[in-house]
Amino acid sequence: MAEPARVVCLGSILVDIAVDVPALPERGGDVLAAGTRTVVGGGFNLAAAVARQDVPCSYAAPHGTGRHGDLVRAALAAEGITVTGRQRGDGDTGFCVALIEPDGERTFVTAPGVEAALTPDDLATVRCAPGDIVAVSGYDLLYPGSGPALAAWAAALPDQVRVAFDPGPLVLDIPADRLAAVLATVSVLTLNQREARLLGAAPDADGPALLAAVRSALSAASVLRPAAVLVVREGAAGCLATGGDLGERVVTVPAPRVRAVDTTGAGDTHTGVLLAELARRRPVEDALDTANRAAAISVTRVGPATAPRRAELRPAPGAV
Repeated sequence: MAEPARVVCLGSILVDIAVDVPALPERGGDVLAAGTRTVVGGGFNLAAAVARQDVPCSYAAPHGTGRHGDLVRAALAAEGITVTGRQRGDGDTGFCVALIEPDGERTFVTAPGVEAALTPDDLATVRCAPGDIVAVSGYDLLYPGSGPALAAWAAALPDQVRVAFDPGPLVLDIPADRLAAVLATVSVLTLNQREARLLGAAPDADGPALLAAVRSALSAASVLRPAAVLVVREGAAGCLATGGDLGERVVTVPAPRVRAVDTTGAGDTHTGVLLAELARRRPVEDALDTANRAAAISVTRVGPATAPRRAELRPAPGAV
């Protein structure tokens, strides 16, 4: 069997500082935290999901000089992820403070660092081989520095390099020219249900109708190639997909039923495992089934980077 292709991750990685609070403080007030956790997050969740499938993975975005940058590099090394991005000397990696209330509601304050200031010089060091999959996040297209540089770089990639794009929850805030430039290059576009409704201008749609709305909206704007696989993740219900090797077919892939305790990072797990399976040249439907099962396992664990390892994933009944 041929060696899997490489997944090159460009989604910016930062440090998450989670603070458990009894309630949000009033303006100018204070509360005592019940607990805190400092973990590496952002693009790390997807990269870790890829690496845990024993697929070559590299992190090609910049990282900082300082304690946060040190945490990022240590976490990447622990997962066996190769760091090819530059260590920038002009600042540290950023961080995100998450205030978590007892009912699980999360309130965020993000302080971006050098990972949010991707430059053409940073991207000039990224070397992609034919067959590689480059993972791009919509968050990075939003940044005033990173966005234009990343969109221009992705648009110039050769056809033999596959681009996977997850636009994220702020999809409608991405400047239209940047979004169109990246969408025109993608081989895999993956969205959750909410993002699909926003992008497809279909607030009440679900299932195949939602998939069709997204495909129609993007095709009308001439920004989605027929060769692209379009995936809509529907949480506990699984996912739907069309395009690419599926052609005009719409496939619905169910997810196992589990008792979820923490859905943080489930989308990243799904995307990371999907890309790992595609890097192994698995058929799209099989790759989606494995991604569903991985995401189902991840929500039974507490934390953001909870993707299972390859050995934990067993073929679904009847799978070849």
